[in-house]
Amino acid sequence: MAREKQAEVEGTPERSYREQLDFLNPIAQPLASRKLTRKLYKCIRKAAKHKQIRRGVKEVQKFINKGEKGITVLAGDTLPIDVYCHIPIMCEDRSLPYAYVPSKSDLGAAAGSKRPTCVIMIKPHEEYQETYDECLEEVGSLPLPL
Repeated sequence: MAREKQAEVEGTPERSYREQLDFLNPIAQPLASRKLTRKLYKCIRKAAKHKQIRRGVKEVQKFINKGEKGITVLAGDTLPIDVYCHIPIMCEDRSLPYAYVPSKSDLGAAAGSKRPTCVIMIKPHEEYQETYDECLEEVGSLPLPL
């Protein structure tokens, strides 16, 4: 109980990165490392502050189709996978970088929402360009699934 309270105060996940990996679905590739996951959450928090994120499958899908650029971050523990399994293919077709993070509740929390979310697109913005570029480079260097 005390650990959960402490986690709420710090804004950190209640389960560790390693524990979250147990709940991943089979299509969660490429998966961000623990370090990259933290960087992505940080970038999402900054982007949310400047209203530069797209949240949710319908919204992200709409803006990918419109040709908007950004980093797509997907939650690896979303079930059923049919909900969002087409998003990585759309990203690959348009050469957009994407990565999976282990937890949808942490992804939602990073975006400043109490609700979990399974996909977020981070748009570039001059206020957090350095953090964004770091994430872009690391996500771009992740190996794509075959």
